[in-house]
Amino acid sequence: MHDWIARLFQDNTMLRMGHCQRAQDLNLGMGWVYYALARLLRPTTVVVIGSYRGFTPLVFGKALQDNGRDGSVWFIDPSLADDFWKQPRAVAAHFAGFGVSNIRHFLMTTQDFVTTEEYRALGPVDLVHIDGWHTAEQAEFDFNAFAPKLTAASIALFHDSVAMDVSPVYGSDRVYTCTVRRYMDRLKQRPEFQVFDLPFGPGLTLVRRAELPSA
Repeated sequence: MHDWIARLFQDNTMLRMGHCQRAQDLNLGMGWVYYALARLLRPTTVVVIGSYRGFTPLVFGKALQDNGRDGSVWFIDPSLADDFWKQPRAVAAHFAGFGVSNIRHFLMTTQDFVTTEEYRALGPVDLVHIDGWHTAEQAEFDFNAFAPKLTAASIALFHDSVAMDVSPVYGSDRVYTCTVRRYMDRLKQRPEFQVFDLPFGPGLTLVRRAELPSA
């Protein structure tokens, strides 16, 4: 794992986007949470919505490979920030360059994805990481899109869920304020969910159904 992290951080873009990563001590930051959950739950299907250069799907994908069993990461990103995800061969080569081959990319928004045959055929989702357009409205749409596919043991993770920063990632003409926290506040009022904040960097919030899974 040490060597893999060193290889990952040779790409400086993997240190961006607020996952509390740190190159000097090869610290994955919030990536340790992603990796640990995937190792603990041993998921078959992980959905990742949004990632600037693939840090989150790569960490999940690495964990699934380390589990030594079949599992895949469904990565949804329409490449709105730039053209990075628009060429399928380049995307596959990018992930393969880090030794990860179990990531399936969909060049579309969640709104588009839910209209596809792939979405309708998708079975239970064990982990979903929501990190796309950081508004309360879009976070709610993303969560509701996959909530019917979550089991009692599934966990949803929301990035940028505590700080309400101004995001310039989509360019100076599309600067906006991250408001995911407002949706987290609403979920905390719903007794059917457990909601737990990690208030580090821009924040990470874990959400799961309140009932315990079957023994």
